[in-house]
Amino acid sequence: MEMKLEVVPIPVSDVDRAKAFYTEQAGFNADHDHVVSDEIRFVQLTPPGSACSISLGKGIVDTPPGSIQGVMLVVADVHAARAELARRGVEVSDVQEFPWGSFVFFSDPDGNGWALQQIPDRN
Repeated sequence: MEMKLEVVPIPVSDVDRAKAFYTEQAGFNADHDHVVSDEIRFVQLTPPGSACSISLGKGIVDTPPGSIQGVMLVVADVHAARAELARRGVEVSDVQEFPWGSFVFFSDPDGNGWALQQIPDRN
């Protein structure tokens, strides 16, 4: 049986503010923004080059805004990715080096926590 992770819901308090952060600052692509009803709005955003998207919205999840932590985005060059996010106005950590990879951390306006990971050379 094959399974693919396609969409990860991210709980936010203000959909428009979160959408602006992810598209304008984090550089995600805006795939969908549909108001289904007064109770449901579905926004789907995809990081550049990713097969997996995130969803934001109203009536999508019951978890508190800011409660998602540790979502990882793998990048080829963590220093370049950090510089790009900083240039776009994202508050990012310094690069942290570990034997299992190099990391940069940032949060969205609600406090949902993200990590950029550069996997070490396996040679």
